[in-house]
Amino acid sequence: MEWIGETFTSDVGWTHLERLVDIGNRMTGSPGEREALTATRDALDAVGARNAHVDDFEIQGWIRGTSRIDTPDGEADCIALPRSPAATVSGPLVDCGDGLPEDFEDADLDGAIALVSSTVPDHYDRFIHRREKYYRAVEAGATGFVFRNHTPGCLAPTGSVGTDDAPVGPIPAVGVSREVGLRLARRHDGERVSLSVDCETPTAESGVVRADIGPETDRAVYLTSHVDAHDIAEGAVDNGAGTATVLEVTRALLARETPLDRRVRIVCFGAEEVGLRGSKREADLVDPDAVQAVVNCDGVCRGRTLQYYTHGFDELGAAVDRVADRFGHPVSLRPTQHPHSDHWPFVARGVPAILVSSDDGDRGRGWGHTRADTLDKLERRTLREAAILLTGLVADLAAADRIPRRDPADVAADLEREDLAAGMRATGDWPF
Repeated sequence: MEWIGETFTSDVGWTHLERLVDIGNRMTGSPGEREALTATRDALDAVGARNAHVDDFEIQGWIRGTSRIDTPDGEADCIALPRSPAATVSGPLVDCGDGLPEDFEDADLDGAIALVSSTVPDHYDRFIHRREKYYRAVEAGATGFVFRNHTPGCLAPTGSVGTDDAPVGPIPAVGVSREVGLRLARRHDGERVSLSVDCETPTAESGVVRADIGPETDRAVYLTSHVDAHDIAEGAVDNGAGTATVLEVTRALLARETPLDRRVRIVCFGAEEVGLRGSKREADLVDPDAVQAVVNCDGVCRGRTLQYYTHGFDELGAAVDRVADRFGHPVSLRPTQHPHSDHWPFVARGVPAILVSSDDGDRGRGWGHTRADTLDKLERRTLREAAILLTGLVADLAAADRIPRRDPADVAADLEREDLAAGMRATGDWPF
């Protein structure tokens, strides 16, 4: 078990995390994303992974310009949401509260600019994604969208809009801080305001990093993360830490005394933050039967307790429990669906997949998707502990018998039962 001690003193993952955050802007299609993909390829090669390479693909690019909200009192601070179109619109500002489906039904948004919170109330039984709120506003006739952070600290949130079929959204969209949003609602609800976004939307290039370790078996465990991040911050939690953890797990798997029973394919995606474009492409390219399971790391170091979404695959939950018992470490196990990270295109095809994040007791993204997603929020200890647990999990899944696939129709039924289907249809993300 020497690998455990080595992992708890290793700086391989943390050093790569520092490398990623020091790049700065890792927005999809940017030079920074390309630098991060190349650096991750080189880091995997350095720890001994085979055939580390970057597979490029074309993507809709988006380059931030200026944005503004003009009110009767003057200008309100804001930032454009990626893949917002360049446009200037005006209309009455309508406060849609938390942006629940009924909030849009009750509001008169025809020709209006919708102001919507980034959270949902505690009594509501599911999280509502930003893009669902955006497209419900579009459907209700809004001409502009203002996304208000619910977390204090004068931090405007970012996050993309757009769909696979129409990558640039139909109406301009901006994020504002909690403080600005509440002030807009208090002073200007019902008053005419204008919203302006300036941006460029060139054709761009993203990529996927791939490498292999373990024996050359036909079926592989996929260990994944995403490399890209939003342009306004370092992207430390989302998702530099996930990619750094994947690297540390790769190193630890190679250091274990017991050889792997099955190949592990490391895949670090670009273009996650703009509709999971990298992982959707990967899932289309791969034979589902060639995937034993997917372990996707996204937000793993926000807290010390790992949170596992297992999407109705009982065998995955059992593997999580086995590893947690072996290490005597608490975990948060959620058998429900979570259609908002790079594991999801595989789950939609019936492939066993786990989303690994952190249970820190908060609802929502925390510092994520704001300027405050920076390295100082993270600890080496947390990354090392996560890497030890995930090394155990990947090795366990690699040694397991073939895990049964799920019928995609059953996955769709779960989404209906968990009240996620309507929102996915609203955003054009329903794959069934």
